[in-house]
Amino acid sequence: MTQRIITDRYLDDTGWQAFERIVERLLLGLGYQSVQRVGASGDGGADVIGTFHDRRWLFQMKRWTRPVGPAAVAETIAACHRYEADIPVLVSLNGFEPAVRAQQRELVAQGVQLQLWDRRMLKRRAEKIPAESVAARFTDRYELRAYQAQAVDRITSELLNGSRSALVVLATGLGKTFVASEFHRRFSALRPGARTLVLAHRNELVYQLERSFWPMLPVTAATGVWNGHERPHPGTLADLDVVFACVDSVATAVGAGRELPDFGLVMVDECHHLGTRAYDAVLSELSAGDGGAFLVGMTATPWRPDGTDLGRWFDFPIVDIDLVRGLREGYLSNVDYRMFTDNINWDALAHGLASKLPALSPRGINRTLFIEEWDDAVVERLAEAWHEQANPRGIVFCGTIDHAERMAARINALGFTRADVIASKRSDGKTMDVPTRSRTLWDFADGRTGILCAVDILNEGVDVPDVNIVVFQRVTHSRRIFVQQLGRGLRLAPGKDKVIVLDFVSDIRRFAAGLELQDKLNKPDLGSPRIKLGNKVSFLRASGEDTQGAQFLREWLGDLDTVQDAGEDSHILRYPPSPPVR
Repeated sequence: MTQRIITDRYLDDTGWQAFERIVERLLLGLGYQSVQRVGASGDGGADVIGTFHDRRWLFQMKRWTRPVGPAAVAETIAACHRYEADIPVLVSLNGFEPAVRAQQRELVAQGVQLQLWDRRMLKRRAEKIPAESVAARFTDRYELRAYQAQAVDRITSELLNGSRSALVVLATGLGKTFVASEFHRRFSALRPGARTLVLAHRNELVYQLERSFWPMLPVTAATGVWNGHERPHPGTLADLDVVFACVDSVATAVGAGRELPDFGLVMVDECHHLGTRAYDAVLSELSAGDGGAFLVGMTATPWRPDGTDLGRWFDFPIVDIDLVRGLREGYLSNVDYRMFTDNINWDALAHGLASKLPALSPRGINRTLFIEEWDDAVVERLAEAWHEQANPRGIVFCGTIDHAERMAARINALGFTRADVIASKRSDGKTMDVPTRSRTLWDFADGRTGILCAVDILNEGVDVPDVNIVVFQRVTHSRRIFVQQLGRGLRLAPGKDKVIVLDFVSDIRRFAAGLELQDKLNKPDLGSPRIKLGNKVSFLRASGEDTQGAQFLREWLGDLDTVQDAGEDSHILRYPPSPPVR
C-alpha cells in the first residue's frame, strides 16, 4: 500500500505552506503530540513544533531549490533556545551542503541533538506510518459517541436512499467536524475513487478542517488546501482525494472559467453562510445537492444571518442537538455555572435608578449598576475552583491586554499555578510575536502553564487543549462568541467530572442569559429516558448562594430573550421592583 502523504509530485508542485503542512501531518501520523504549525513572518526560526516521548521537537523548514548551508543551522539552534525545545530538526527539500553535515557532528558531540531531514528522510519516515488511520490505531481517543454514530448513520441513509443533501445541526463542542470526517471515511468506502470538496468561508477555517480530518484518513489519502494563501496547480488539484477550500477562492476560479475536478461529495462547514454569490457559484458549478455531488451541511445554527432558513438546500436537519439538549442528555461535560452578584451596586437601584428613564437601557444599567474593579476576589474564587478539580486547567477571558496581564500577575503571585497571557497584541499596542504566542500555547498544551489569560485570540479557532475551568471577565454581546468561549470547557474527556464556569461579567444581558440557561436545565423533560445529570446554574455572593438576588433579577428582567438580544441603547427594561435588602 503506497503512502500519499509525501510524494515527489506534491513536494515539487506546491509551495512552502504545503511543505509545512506535509510535515505537520507526518508528525501526527508518527504519534507526536501538541503538534503546531507556527511558520509565519517573524516566526523566530520555527515552522512546526511538537512533543514526542516528553521531549519537545522544533522543525525549521527550507524549501529551497539548492542545498541548505550552515547559516540555516545557526537559525535553527537559535529557534530551539527561543522556543525552549529539546531537539532541533532542520528539514531541507533539496539536501544540505557538506559543511552542514560536519557542523551536525560537532553539535552532537557538544550535546546538541541536531537532526537533518532531507527528501529521502521524509519519505522514509512517512513509510513507517501504519496503513490504517490514526483513529483506527487509537480507538480510545477517536471513538464515536452514540449521538455522533447516529448522525453518521443518518447521513449515510440519506445518501443510500438517493437524497440530494443532508443537514447536521450540532452545538459547539458536540463534534460536528468529527461527524463529517467519519462520514467522509464511510463515503469513501461506499464510493471508491470519488473525490471530496470541503468548503468554508474563511482561510483559517480551511486549515483547521484539514487538520481535523487527518486522523480519520489512511496514508493512501492525499489532501490539499485551496484558499487565499495557496492555489494548487490544476494537475495537483486533480490528484488530491480531499480538497479543503475557501469558497471565495473556488468561486473566483469558476468566474474565470476554470474547470473544476469532479467531486462526488461536497461538505460545507458553518453552512448558515450559504446564500452568498460565492457559494451559489460553486454549488451551481458542481450541481451539489441538485443531481450532482451529494451535499452535506454542518452548522451549530440552522439560520442564515438574514434570519431565513436553509430550506433552499436542505429539507430538514437529520440531527439537531442544541447546547441545552447536549447538556441535559450528557453529550457535553456537566456544567457548574456560577454567576457572581457581589459586584452589583444594589444601592444604585434603591436610590433613584428607577426614576432615570435613560438609564433603563443596557448601557445605562451597566454603567450605574456594576462595580468594575474586583480582580482580587476573582483570583480567590479561581484558586478555590482550582483546588476543586482533578487535573485542573483553565482559561480566563479578559477584556483588555492590561487586564489580562494584571490577572496573570495576581495568579502567579498566589502561586497555585502558572499563568500566561495569550492575545493578538501586547499592552504596548504591538502585535504579540509568533514565537511568544506559539510557545505560550505549547506550554499550555504540555502542562507547563495551568491558566491562560486570553484576550480575543481564543475566539478564532486556535487549537487549545480541553479545559475544566472557564472564567468570564469580559463583556461580550455576541451569543456566538459566548458559546465559542464556553465551548472550550464543554467537551467530554476521560477523567473529567465537570467544568466549573465562573462568570464575573458586568452586563445585565449576561444575567438574563444565565437565568434562561438555569430555566432550561431545570425544566422537566418527560420525553427523555436519561437520568438528570449534574448541571446547575447558581447565583452566588461571598456569603453563599444569592437566591434573593436571582429572584429579583428574574422579576425585573421579564422576557429574558428580549433582554439578551437588546442593543446597547434599547430601552426595553422596565422600572425595577424594590431591590433585595443587603
